[in-house]
Amino acid sequence: MTDLAPQELRVIAAVADARGFSAAARDLGMTQSAVSHSVRTSERRIGAVLFERGRRGATPTPAGDVVAAHARRILRLLDVMGTEARGIAAGPGGTDTVSGPLRIAAFRSAALHLLPPALERLTARHPGVEPVVRMVREVGRGTAGEVLDGRADLAVATIGTTSPVEPGLVGGVLLEEEYSLVHPAGHSAPRTLPLVDWDENCTSYTRDWWAAQNWIPEATVQAEDDGAVLSMVSRGLGMAIMPGLSLHGAPDGIRITALGPDRPTRSIGYLTTPEQARSLAVRALIRELRAECGGAAVSDSRKSD
Repeated sequence: MTDLAPQELRVIAAVADARGFSAAARDLGMTQSAVSHSVRTSERRIGAVLFERGRRGATPTPAGDVVAAHARRILRLLDVMGTEARGIAAGPGGTDTVSGPLRIAAFRSAALHLLPPALERLTARHPGVEPVVRMVREVGRGTAGEVLDGRADLAVATIGTTSPVEPGLVGGVLLEEEYSLVHPAGHSAPRTLPLVDWDENCTSYTRDWWAAQNWIPEATVQAEDDGAVLSMVSRGLGMAIMPGLSLHGAPDGIRITALGPDRPTRSIGYLTTPEQARSLAVRALIRELRAECGGAAVSDSRKSD
């Protein structure tokens, strides 16, 4: 196979993102015919059809999804290579220069509570860094999928024995958080209340524990995210079982009760590619996340044993 040029990789990624040749051409400032020719040439060199053409646009084939993910990651590494090379060329201390965009994928509670203080310190130490944060629901491929697909340099994700690190990624645990029972303050029998739940909660490492608890009913309310769950519980609409990070800044009107010594926990960590793990910006962010999580804990006057 003849090597593909960076511009050909950009065309593949643009078509995959835009789901069409015309839209990709507009994004790239090219003609549609030039985009189509570039894709056909790349398909011929690779030896696989990358896109299914149709009246509604261009849909990546399974091979196309893989190639587009590699294309995004390669293009990102080219950007990082240039940034870090210029830092080294700047002279003494240049290797410590961290600058440019830093793309981060995180689920909602991590984006709200873990990232802001870490990014505040990161940008104070490295003013040239430009954090770009995307909130991604931790369902399906979740935040890890953003890194695998080349859309993020680092993900804050739930990881552990039942959610192992995806092949092709590296990572580490930042924080172990416990689940607690959350219920309206003042209720005399909170475990008899209806259950309010959300999709992300169902994919955590608590499934075995959850199934063994005969007092937990089927969810009567399924919310979009943990913030909506807390709002409903505070209004007396039910109880919930939630991880600690989601309880930061919980509204008034709720009580947080420990679930006992056998309570479930979940691990929150970072994921990145082996190549990005060596980049200056990603290494700097990991240091700040570790520093932040080293002292992170749920502390709330409404929490009881």
